[in-house]
Amino acid sequence: MSIVTKNRIERIINNIYPATNRHDQFNSPQTLANRLNYHHTPGISIAVINSFEMEWAEGFGICDIQSQKNVTPDTLFQAASISKSVFTLAIMRLVQEGELNLDKDIHYYLKSWHLPAYTGLQPRPKITLRQLLSHTAGLSTSGFPGYLRNEQLPTLLQILDGEHPANTKKVESNNLPGHHFCYSGGGTLVAQQLVEDVFGHSFPDIMRQLVLQPLEMTASTYEQPLPDNWTKNAATGHPQNGTPIQDNFHTYPEMAAAGLWTTPTDLAKVGVELLKILRRKKTSYFLTKEIIEEMLLPQDLNGQIVNQVGGISLGQDCKVGLGFFCNGKDEGLYFGHNGWNKGFLAQMRFYKELGKGAIIMLNSNEGYPLLHEVMYAIGNEYEWPDNQPIE
Repeated sequence: MSIVTKNRIERIINNIYPATNRHDQFNSPQTLANRLNYHHTPGISIAVINSFEMEWAEGFGICDIQSQKNVTPDTLFQAASISKSVFTLAIMRLVQEGELNLDKDIHYYLKSWHLPAYTGLQPRPKITLRQLLSHTAGLSTSGFPGYLRNEQLPTLLQILDGEHPANTKKVESNNLPGHHFCYSGGGTLVAQQLVEDVFGHSFPDIMRQLVLQPLEMTASTYEQPLPDNWTKNAATGHPQNGTPIQDNFHTYPEMAAAGLWTTPTDLAKVGVELLKILRRKKTSYFLTKEIIEEMLLPQDLNGQIVNQVGGISLGQDCKVGLGFFCNGKDEGLYFGHNGWNKGFLAQMRFYKELGKGAIIMLNSNEGYPLLHEVMYAIGNEYEWPDNQPIE
């Protein structure tokens, strides 16, 4: 790591502005260590992209308060809903290869499960993969609480049907498809079932073949429960007050929606690949520029602004694409996603025109404001357009 980069990291971690309603001379910058302590957040892992390459990745703090093991760039975190973005890359590869069609009725592909008909409507309205990936299919079930590691896990079909031992209600239509944005992790699971039905392989194997191996994401897996040989590198989740989760972390059989274990370094590989293809700095068999641009087009038919998902602020003028949320304009246009699992938070942001971005992962839920505080500090150092503190 160069001296210039080391100096940049030092400036970032020593100039964290608290997210308050005052950003002036009375709101002095603090250190990252102070902010971690204030938010009862044991650890944080960060990767920064600059000039279309990952410039650095560092871990700060500890994996859990009991072992006091340091967070490193190799520490695994739960990506939570960022799992959806990575899953969408697999869908788009299959679309690119002609295996799937974004605008075909999903029931053309589904074999082992079918969505219950919308109440009072016959025949069933057409629902497409495009709608599932942009949360405009009108389906229920926003998110998932996960399961203790010693609990019986439901199958994907049991989750979709809301049957024991699933701890969420069944996935069903509660709005007409194609009319409104309604965030639905349940819709993502319908897309997961579709892919499994079409290809007849386990979901982790499908993701490994289509995304993780091609992008050399060697520290990432969708396997749930997390295999024993991976747990030694896994951070422990701390929902509130620095208190660890029983047995360190929850298991998420809802793999496409919330099940990815990864590192900021591996997610930076996603960002670098997409950014280079978009600026034609790389010829890739992975995805074409045209396919990626389609993912970043606003998909909501009513041009609806999406300000929050599950209590997480998405920006002032955020629009939903396919697997990504898009914000800003011109050079300030960026795309990304947030994640919130029990005891874990994550945020990734990629600037389409500039080849810049960052990924931040925390092992606490109380540290939610810290995501914005650190992202703002990184944006200040790297001169991101329209970089604003969160009040």
